[in-house]
This record gives sequence, structure tokens and C-alpha cells, in this order.
Amino acid sequence: MRLCNQTASKVGISLGYRDPQGWVTEGWWDLAPKACETLLKGALAARFYYVFAVDYTRGGEWSGRSLMCTRDSEFTIRGVEDCLARGYDRNGFFEVDTGEQKSWTIQLTDPNRADAPAKP
Repeated sequence: MRLCNQTASKVGISLGYRDPQGWVTEGWWDLAPKACETLLKGALAARFYYVFAVDYTRGGEWSGRSLMCTRDSEFTIRGVEDCLARGYDRNGFFEVDTGEQKSWTIQLTDPNRADAPAKP
């Protein structure tokens, strides 16, 4: 799973997915403008992955309707329930449907609106 920042901004990326033990969210990957980063190594194990990204340069975010846990500093969080009660932030992640491919690259582009998810 790779993500490419096609914008002119520095962005922060967090990723949500389901593994054999349940839901997990991870972050942050900091991507320079026009840079790519491998978020997960190896063959993808799930069809759906979830992304929440923040534009550090211009403000705004890429988000969606799937609520998952994050925090300001580097994190790996198990579970997506009771984020606030467990001391985490809660953000809306947008869904990425990989179509069960073994590898996938997400292209994060400059949207017309800062909160519009990028299309792969």
C-alpha cells in the first residue's frame, strides 16, 4: 500500500484497516510535496483501507464518514470504539476500495475542496 502526495503541500497521513485481531489505525506519515511513501509492506490482506490526511501547509484535510481513532503524535491504536473516552481523537477517514488487488497506490491530489477525498 503506497500513497503519493501529488499536492504542493506537506501532508500528514494516517491509515485505518482491519487485520486478524480487528481494527487498527496508524499514523503519522509525513509526506513532502510530490513524494510517495509505502504505508504497508507486502501483499494487501484486505479489500478496504481508510485514510485521513491533513494539509500542513495550507490547512484542511482529506476525510470521510468512517470514524476512527487518531492522536497528534505517532500512533498505533487498536479498535475504533470509544476513541474520546480512551483519550484519543476521532476523525473521519475516507474509504479506499482496492478491489482485492495485492498492491495499491493512493494518489492524494489537490481537491477543489480541502475535505474532498482523492480518487485512486
